[in-house]
Amino acid sequence: MQTKPIEMTLRPGLEGVPVTQSSICDIDGAKGNLSYRGYPIGDLTAQSSFLEITYLLIWGELPSPQQLRDFEGEVQMHRRMSFRVRDMMKCFPATGHPMDALQASAASLGLFYSRRAIDKPEYIYDAVVRLIAKIPTMVAAFQLIRKGQDPIQPRDDLAYSANFLYMLTEREPDPLAARILDRCLILHAEHSLNASTFSARVTASTLTDPYAVIASAVGTLAGPLHGGANEDVLAMLEEIGVPEKAGQYLDEAITNKRKIMGFGHREYRVKDPRASILQSLAEELFARFGKDEMYDVAQAVELEASKRLGAKGIYPNVDFYSGLVYRKLGIPRDLFTPVFAISRVAGWLAHWREQLGANRIFRPSQIYTGMKTRKWIPPEERNSSSVD
Repeated sequence: MQTKPIEMTLRPGLEGVPVTQSSICDIDGAKGNLSYRGYPIGDLTAQSSFLEITYLLIWGELPSPQQLRDFEGEVQMHRRMSFRVRDMMKCFPATGHPMDALQASAASLGLFYSRRAIDKPEYIYDAVVRLIAKIPTMVAAFQLIRKGQDPIQPRDDLAYSANFLYMLTEREPDPLAARILDRCLILHAEHSLNASTFSARVTASTLTDPYAVIASAVGTLAGPLHGGANEDVLAMLEEIGVPEKAGQYLDEAITNKRKIMGFGHREYRVKDPRASILQSLAEELFARFGKDEMYDVAQAVELEASKRLGAKGIYPNVDFYSGLVYRKLGIPRDLFTPVFAISRVAGWLAHWREQLGANRIFRPSQIYTGMKTRKWIPPEERNSSSVD
């Protein structure tokens, strides 16, 4: 009996192709709903801390008060990084992009802690703690090192987000600023099987160590089609300059088929729920620390875009307002994506742990489009036309 050959249909980018099952994150793009482990994102940002949500994402349940205190204490104890990692970072070129520095630094942790003991719960827990604790320290350290300064040591009396801002800006942050950053980290912590999370799961499926998993995800996030769009949003707003020019800019962009940064999403056909929350966070910051003049431009762009693109289901995504928030927090523009990575480590680790639970190495098929069997040509008989 002959078996019927499998018919393969090309789906570029695997769009719409299920490749795994997950209980971590749910997105309803038609209604604009996002939840982590069943909890709506609005409830989590309003009532939880980033470390509490990290625990939820990775272990599946909200921690008890004692579990949260223990987890916070472990993370606090492991914030410091080895002087060898610090010295390595001092050898990086000051002109290098912070995402490249972060990828190299995250990968280096495997030299210190990798035992490939991923079948042991204590190893998994320790790896989670180290990565969640040390990634912010690495981002802040590179920022100071590239300015010719020594990194600032973490402060044990400061909470997670406050400590990061302290290490980054060299001053203790306003409590409101620290709380808003913490909420931003919650918003960016997880978003289903995006490119970097898929990269993390593919790497995890080989059963390599978690430090390699995170390094691969950081490298994927660094691409301009994934992380970094909030930098481009600020550049767009500055190019527009004033609210009155928003409509003209959009008309020209649409006519010339130029991408409008911060708009549209593979999943959402309404305004990204994270964009709505980030907009409210921006307004909280502006009320305390003064308004960013680009916010009026952003509002005008959103209004004019809704008239032109709303019918097509193209609305602001998470990147549209996040850059304004980060800038007001004093975060340099080229650190926006590393801050995204600090947050998304929680989601990547959740998917790493889930992948280990029912692992099968990823090995998708391809549709071959090259030449069929060819005759080998000796070197002396080849000419330039044979390799054109």
